[in-house]
Amino acid sequence: MKDYHFYVYLLTNYKKTVLYTGVTNDLAERILSHFENRGKPKTFTGRYHVFYLLYYEHFQHVDNAIAREKEIKGWTRKKKEDLIRTMNPQFRFLNKELFEEWPPVDDNLG
Repeated sequence: MKDYHFYVYLLTNYKKTVLYTGVTNDLAERILSHFENRGKPKTFTGRYHVFYLLYYEHFQHVDNAIAREKEIKGWTRKKKEDLIRTMNPQFRFLNKELFEEWPPVDDNLG
């Protein structure tokens, strides 16, 4: 039987004033896409520069991941912050756990 990987994650901006909850099957790639959209006003994460990972959960079934995302999205900010503290009490940015280098180097810039 194939192993499936789905993630529910919480992101923030640099000043930690915004929280965003999402679901994906490729956490590293999804965070990169949020990073690449920074400054683009058409997306919430782009508009508020939300690409710093604070928390994530792993699931093997997409239905469970989607249900958990919906559950967390319905919570208050305080409850989300309490959840983050269970894994990340200092609210450190966890991006470097997924990437060798953060922020990523853009090979197209130079």
